[in-house]
Amino acid sequence: MMVETESSNIEDSNREAEPAQILDDEAKKNLPVKKKTTCCTGLKTFLAALSFSYLSKTLSGTIMKSSITQIERRFDLTSSTVGFIDGSFEIGNLLVIAFISYFGAKLHRPRVIAVGCFTMAVGSILTAMPHFFMGYYKYETASHTASSANITSSLNPCSLHQGVNETLLEVSQAGCEKEPSSYMWIYILLGNMLRGIGETPVTPLGISYLDDFAKEEDVPVYVACLHTIAMLGPMFGFLLGSLCARLYVDIGSVDLGSITITPQDSRWVGAWWLGFLIGGATNFLAAIPFCFLPKSLKKPEEANNDKSSYGLLENMGATKKKLSSSKPKTRKWSVILKDFYTSLKKVLGNRMYFAFLCCSLLQFNSFVGFLTYKPKYMEQQYGQSTSKSNFLIGLTSLPPVCLGIFLGGLIMKKYKMNIIVATKFAFIMSFLAYASTLLHFFVGCENYMVAGMTVSYEGKPIPYQENAVFSECNSDCKCASNVWDPVCGDNGITYVSACLAGCTASVGHGKNTVFYNCSCLQTSSLWTGNNSATLGQCPKSEDCSMKFIYYTVIQVIGGFCYALGGTPAYMIMFRCVQPELKSLAVGLYTLIMRMLAGIPAPVYFGALIDKTCLKWGSTSCGQRGACRLYDSDAYRYVYLGLSAVLRGPSYLISIIFYILIKKHFENKNSRPIENGGREDALMNKEDNCNIKERLPGSSDAENESCI
Repeated sequence: MMVETESSNIEDSNREAEPAQILDDEAKKNLPVKKKTTCCTGLKTFLAALSFSYLSKTLSGTIMKSSITQIERRFDLTSSTVGFIDGSFEIGNLLVIAFISYFGAKLHRPRVIAVGCFTMAVGSILTAMPHFFMGYYKYETASHTASSANITSSLNPCSLHQGVNETLLEVSQAGCEKEPSSYMWIYILLGNMLRGIGETPVTPLGISYLDDFAKEEDVPVYVACLHTIAMLGPMFGFLLGSLCARLYVDIGSVDLGSITITPQDSRWVGAWWLGFLIGGATNFLAAIPFCFLPKSLKKPEEANNDKSSYGLLENMGATKKKLSSSKPKTRKWSVILKDFYTSLKKVLGNRMYFAFLCCSLLQFNSFVGFLTYKPKYMEQQYGQSTSKSNFLIGLTSLPPVCLGIFLGGLIMKKYKMNIIVATKFAFIMSFLAYASTLLHFFVGCENYMVAGMTVSYEGKPIPYQENAVFSECNSDCKCASNVWDPVCGDNGITYVSACLAGCTASVGHGKNTVFYNCSCLQTSSLWTGNNSATLGQCPKSEDCSMKFIYYTVIQVIGGFCYALGGTPAYMIMFRCVQPELKSLAVGLYTLIMRMLAGIPAPVYFGALIDKTCLKWGSTSCGQRGACRLYDSDAYRYVYLGLSAVLRGPSYLISIIFYILIKKHFENKNSRPIENGGREDALMNKEDNCNIKERLPGSSDAENESCI
């Protein structure tokens, strides 16, 4: 009896030893093995390549923002149409984001990023292609003969419209027939959409690659470096956009001496295509290093040593699962969809997350619309050229934002803010930025003084009337009312054309043309000087120049305050949902922001801005072109008012969000928000259950499973 018992014990011990031996073998197999790695396949090489790709993709995106006005004028588009073109980037992003998120991690991630960069390069180059197929830019002018003839003899602007009306009409119709299709802007839309498709894999696959093969304590530093370098892209992009806007669109192909417009003119189109070619080249260069990087890297020895026990436990658990089940279980699509629906219901049922989502949606709509038309606002409100507007945005607006983001993260780390304090800090900083932007309403400039449109020919303000451009002083000239070729009278009033100013003589060539004997200048009761006019609009007053300085200062302060609270606000999103639902929460947040803000905001902002147009241009076919003159007061109230109306209610939602956060976390020992909330991801199941106790949206079964 004893012998049988002993033999059975030995057999049992042998059976127990078999899986133990297998576990030991599996553990030995999974121990880190030293492999030779070269500098070309190292993590630092990947970080450098990813940093350059971040720089190139933000550079390309900013070039599009800085070229909005140029594209609008070149293709004779409305602001709403060009806003739709700008939003096509988000459309392209949404087309493939689900595919990339699911399949990207299973593929060769560096090569997928390389394909994305190549796609961005193709998209940028495609965007510039219409320039090479549309022929030379023919801007709107009332005196084609005078501007193209290399002569300095006297010409009569009035007679130009009396005897040759039929000839000009025939030339216009012939030019209309030979002109390429007016839908060439579709190639810009497709190129921008293609750039959005290519940009999709860069961030998710790049960050996940770093997270997988870098030491945990180094990942936040690497991510911070990426975002810092990425902020240089918009800065260089606006500066490059400024340079391109200063160059004439057909530079190198036409005689610049015959051009009668300047960069300050609303008909001026800069070399918008050049920026996209440079952006395409940088994206192409960014793709090359990823082609030679490996699919996976060796974990650092320090990281492996620190995580050896965790790795062995994980491997042992995996081996036990293999031994316990001879057949692996495959999940059906119905089960996957059911789990996804349950997780989505939990996230959207979380009152804190839903309040944060609604608040961010309003803020993001305001931000996208404001940024898209910011250069245009500076042009129309303060009389700045497109080149100078882009230059000032790149030089004054972006550096304070970079500084604010950095200091915001530093303040969080130094004072070890919990989620309640971080919410309060983010709310205060954002509200201060909002209050400062309201000051923009008080630093606006008056309208351009345009005879027959904003002021009478006597110089008195009048309500806008379409046919008021005609007066007794120009009744003998039989001028065209749909042509925009402004001249600046010596009395400081702008006239729609030299003909409508009643000028009967001109001397000079190109930009140096001067018109004399302008009868409409004599009707001004306060003017007794010369009756001459020069090409272009009259500049705005010196008082407007001072207000532009105040506007710039307010922008710097507002941008800094908003960015200072931006980092805490972003971290709050990670703390108001269960740790296992963070990925879904971030993905859903990105999807909604792009779909409900990134795409529609530029369109409806542009549509309302179009309503403030006083003078539309005309194409060679006689159709309506781009807007030449806006009502400055109406533009200011629409542009700033819509942005303020969108942001205002978001702070009411923020108060509700703060109450929910405070109610939930007030009686708990919440940990400091550091390292982007990575400690939450590292907590074990018991810690997760203790912290997320009765989170809004969590089911009873989920809470019971933690016991």
